[in-house]
Amino acid sequence: MGIENPVHLLFIAAVALIVLGPKRLPEVAKALGHGIREFRDAVSQQDAPHVQQPPYTPPPAAQPEPVVQSPPVQPAPVQSPAAPPEPVAQQPADGR
Repeated sequence: MGIENPVHLLFIAAVALIVLGPKRLPEVAKALGHGIREFRDAVSQQDAPHVQQPPYTPPPAAQPEPVVQSPPVQPAPVQSPAAPPEPVAQQPADGR
């Protein structure tokens, strides 16, 4: 006894209706039918003779972009360090 028995199919349908509910059952059945159809198409395409494709030819190598050089930058003139300020003599506060 296999799954072909109508009693078994009714039992599976009843369990699916209880688990999925009446709202989701049609979309699940549609998705299942679509999957089975794709599977059959894939199997039948596998049995069909293969069409020979042309050999792979790689695309031509990309040309490198030319390098753009910026104008040379002139260095800033070197300034000599400033001489330290000379110390200023302080005058006494009483004015002497």
